Amino acid sequence: MTRTDEKVRYPLKSKDVFHTAADGAAGVENALRILEGRWKLVILFHLFGGAVLRFSELERSIPGISQKMLIQQLRQMEQDGIVRRIVHHQVPPKVEYCLTDWGQALCPALDALLTWAINKPADEPAS
Repeated sequence: MTRTDEKVRYPLKSKDVFHTAADGAAGVENALRILEGRWKLVILFHLFGGAVLRFSELERSIPGISQKMLIQQLRQMEQDGIVRRIVHHQVPPKVEYCLTDWGQALCPALDALLTWAINKPADEPAS
């Protein structure tokens, strides 16, 4: 009988990677640098689950984002290896976006973050 963790290939635990608090802080700082920006997390949530969306579909699904900002955020995420840009050479041009495997691996972490935020305890009244 094989072990479940060998089948699923769980990622390394942070204690296995970071030996000091400074190493951990640097890792968190790098992760936040990759995800910083008002729109990146919104874009990610639209692309989770293997969705492949055209630029215009993304633009319509995120009200309030300008075309310039969407392009800028997608380019940054493409450079960071989170998003894959697929160009179809045709007339009119067709560009689609999807998550890389590494980008898709963010889903459980962001889901845990959402759960954490939802379960915030109510503030206790001052005595």
